[in-house]
Amino acid sequence: MDHRATPVSPLYLLERFEPGIVHLDNQRRVIGMNDFARRVLPVDRMQPFDQMVLDFHPDRSRPKVEFLLDQAGQCPVAAPPPMTMIINIPERVLLIKVSRTSDAASTPTGYVLIFYDITEVVAANEETQPSRSDARRRLLKIPTVAQNRTLFVDADDILCIRSDGHYTRVVTAKGSQFCNLSIGDIETRLDPEHFMRVHRSHLINLRAVRQLQRDDGRVAVQLNGIVEPIAVSRSSAAALLERLGVPAGAAPATR
Repeated sequence: MDHRATPVSPLYLLERFEPGIVHLDNQRRVIGMNDFARRVLPVDRMQPFDQMVLDFHPDRSRPKVEFLLDQAGQCPVAAPPPMTMIINIPERVLLIKVSRTSDAASTPTGYVLIFYDITEVVAANEETQPSRSDARRRLLKIPTVAQNRTLFVDADDILCIRSDGHYTRVVTAKGSQFCNLSIGDIETRLDPEHFMRVHRSHLINLRAVRQLQRDDGRVAVQLNGIVEPIAVSRSSAAALLERLGVPAGAAPATR
């Protein structure tokens, strides 16, 4: 069976996962949430009520949350495509959707943030992975977005991850898909035995490496299924050669 990109329907999410619901006012302050959100989110520690929602996210995640809210505000009728992101909750992966709310006169009244805890779908079970000091589960699947659907791409099928601003493109033999996670988020969650950051804009699957190229001291890597070589930063070149078992002074080799 091919699990390279498994679509997860809204009905599946509604049947399998309980939604977390957070209400925001027009100033994006937290004014209410359901019981599931209270259980999943660090409410007791963060005391979020009547405070700005962006204040509860690390600096690197705030542009994503703000983008979600801005998109919802710009699309009062047609809902924006669903986005996914990892927020600052240890070991959890949340699928998040934001919608604008309005009153009987269509005057904006605030936002509703809905999330699903999809950790069991995309992450390794604690019993099957080594103990990790950063308290983050490794991702076995990467959530991507295409045509208003959430597609989970198996990590083994990924050739590389390409940075796209705050977001990424997940590249497989079938093409590339938009992902709302940053390359840094994904790097810390994929198995480091198989994936390596070779450039600030590229994370590669070492098992997909077909050829190395060198030109005037610059190193590039050719991956199976990708025509264009990927540049390797000078700071990452030595580590990549070591990971591939290539002596530093050896000629370009095919793998």
